[in-house]
Amino acid sequence: MKLDLSLSYFKNLLNFWKNTSYILIILLLTPIAMLILYSFQNNFETWLHLFNTKLSLYFFNTFFLMLGVGSFSLVIGISCAWIVTKYKFFLSNYIEWALLLPAAIPAYIVAYSYTDFLEYGGIVQTMLRDIFNWQSSKEYYFPDIRSMIGAIFILSFALYPYIYFITKAAFRSTPKSLFDVAKIHGKSGFIYVALPMARPAIIAGLSLVLMETISDFGTVEFLAVETITLGIFNLWLGMNNFSAASQLSILAFTFIVVLLGIELSARKNQKFNDPRVSSFENKFDEINLRQNIILLSICLIPIIFGFIIPVLILINLSLQSLNQDNFSTFLEISINSISISFFAAFLIILFSFIIVVAVKYHGGKKFAFLSTLAGSGYAFPGVILALGTTFFLSLVQDSINTFFITFDVNWNLTIIGTFTALLYTYICRFNAIGIGYINSGIQRISPNLLEAGRLQGVSFEKSLFKIIFPLIRPSILTGFLIIFVDIIKELPVTLLLRPFNFETLATYVYQYAKEEMLEQSALAALLIIIIGIVPVIVLNKVINLSYKKQ
Repeated sequence: MKLDLSLSYFKNLLNFWKNTSYILIILLLTPIAMLILYSFQNNFETWLHLFNTKLSLYFFNTFFLMLGVGSFSLVIGISCAWIVTKYKFFLSNYIEWALLLPAAIPAYIVAYSYTDFLEYGGIVQTMLRDIFNWQSSKEYYFPDIRSMIGAIFILSFALYPYIYFITKAAFRSTPKSLFDVAKIHGKSGFIYVALPMARPAIIAGLSLVLMETISDFGTVEFLAVETITLGIFNLWLGMNNFSAASQLSILAFTFIVVLLGIELSARKNQKFNDPRVSSFENKFDEINLRQNIILLSICLIPIIFGFIIPVLILINLSLQSLNQDNFSTFLEISINSISISFFAAFLIILFSFIIVVAVKYHGGKKFAFLSTLAGSGYAFPGVILALGTTFFLSLVQDSINTFFITFDVNWNLTIIGTFTALLYTYICRFNAIGIGYINSGIQRISPNLLEAGRLQGVSFEKSLFKIIFPLIRPSILTGFLIIFVDIIKELPVTLLLRPFNFETLATYVYQYAKEEMLEQSALAALLIIIIGIVPVIVLNKVINLSYKKQ
């Protein structure tokens, strides 16, 4: 009898978790559904205007930017991954880790730094004019950083780590015997073994780079490169045309869905080596002094341009502008950023935990598919998702106010422009990270653990928090950290939906940079970078642990 009661309680709890998950999934998917709904509205006049003016420019710039950033990132990421995997050279242990550092800096901060550094009144051009006694820009040519080439340069050095770290893992997992066979036949191990074997990983990394390129707002807006994402922003805020903005959003999302499909397909084929076969990890080729210098120089280039120079520029600017008033403002916005990021990350982890547990212990294929869809918000650029949540929350806001008016109650509920709207959009955008990390942890747990507890009359709730939670705590903490840092760095969602007079580190940097007053925000930009270094360290440790397990 006791066992029957336990089974009933167990089942009721599972139903509670499943029903709660359904509600969460619906809330996460609704902004996307609203975007699609609004996209069906008639906007022939707007589209005719776009077709005759900016539409072709948006698509051309987006395509060219993706092509340039993708190609340049591939060259940097693959070459550096191969060098640190194949060769042991001076400082290689430190270089291997340092190559991940550019991932700690948001691309828009790199853009702000280099613009101040390379423009006509910047240090570089001023020094060149002094050296060669040039009087004006008419006497020499210097590439304009506020251009497509500038955007490709900056985004490539900011995004190549996506390709570097995943390709490095693939190279290190390749069986040594395959390289030996290639050597016997006089073939290049890199061309005929490493690249083909690492192709799934390279494609996965490239897809992430291209998705980030499409999603970028701060960099292209500052450098005046009109992409689809910037077009959506202009349609929404500039022309106040929600439906046209949603239609353009759907087109942008089509790009992303294709890339996401490619990336997921590549991930399915990522396990390509036999764990019983030794890899060539730590089996480095011998090199001379000249080769040492060449390899070190190649690897230092992305570190210098992607991390060291921007950081040095920001340090110099922050020292120039440091004063008591600036510091007090900086302290206030730091507290704002940390508090909202911490709270949002906590909610995301909580909701992700509920969804993953429900899918794992009371789900089926359909439920698992819905939970996967719930994480699709991460594939949307921040501008697009902010638009979708605005549609939905405006509808909720108007519906509630209308309902109370029928009872002669003038409640005048406001959701748009509040922390509720901001937190909701953060959850929709970043819950995929929480679901992914928690799911990776819970999949490694044997279902026999809960089954054994159930047979002994232990409730599901107690088993969950006494057995499951401690085992997946590292995955939860890692997911929380990554989400926290991502929200700290996030710009378009915060910029569009934050409450009045509420500034975060990202929006503070953006506001001053837009007014060509980067020195006022340099300290805030440095703090974003310092915080961003934390997940880079975590990521490096995770990768190294994966090598050891292999």
